Amino acid sequence: MITVRPSAERGHANFGWLDSHHTFSFGNYYDPKHMGFRALRVINEDHVSAGRGFDTHPHKDMEIISYILSGSLAHRDSLGTTATVRAHEVQRISAGTGIAHSEFNPSKDESVHFLQIWILPEANGLTPSYEEKVFSPESKQGQWQRIASHTGQDGAVTINQDVELYATVLAAGEGRTFELRSHRYAWIQVAQGKVSLNGVSLEAGDGATVSDETLLDVTAHSDAEVLLFDLA
Repeated sequence: MITVRPSAERGHANFGWLDSHHTFSFGNYYDPKHMGFRALRVINEDHVSAGRGFDTHPHKDMEIISYILSGSLAHRDSLGTTATVRAHEVQRISAGTGIAHSEFNPSKDESVHFLQIWILPEANGLTPSYEEKVFSPESKQGQWQRIASHTGQDGAVTINQDVELYATVLAAGEGRTFELRSHRYAWIQVAQGKVSLNGVSLEAGDGATVSDETLLDVTAHSDAEVLLFDLA
């Protein structure tokens, strides 16, 4: 069964410097029908203006992934980490017992466009940690590139949950299949472009839950970038 979460029905907050769409309840947006899916709790699509960002703020007991689509994001945290994450890079923060961090767009003229993803951890009270990896567009062509994993398989960032996160880049007319194991679920998020999922049309910003399906067939109707969450 496939259930679409249309882009236009997401929560929306625009603060001028930050334009954010919320797939699930977040901040001042609350919808009891959309509180997450399995261990997936947040997918925010954020645009942050040049020279602006999020002041230092805390997190606890959450696996946080930033997937940069364009631009760059400067990061500083209470672990002593300083980094600038750019397009085609993935950042993972395991908040665990507590971490404070800031995020800032260092560009003078370019906004940063990214997906902020929160996944519930397998246990609370874990040791906080930070990781980032580069996944070139070429690495996502012709395959589902694993970018986050419980085991860090295939060079993915490591998360403390039984979730496998994949990304792929497709040219118009190109297709990609994925075999979902028994008793697993999936969430598909279209980052860019237009695709169909087992014949169901999806556009940029759309998401879809998948259950009781074994073979997923994603076909691009324009150049596209798609994330696939394989969930327990």
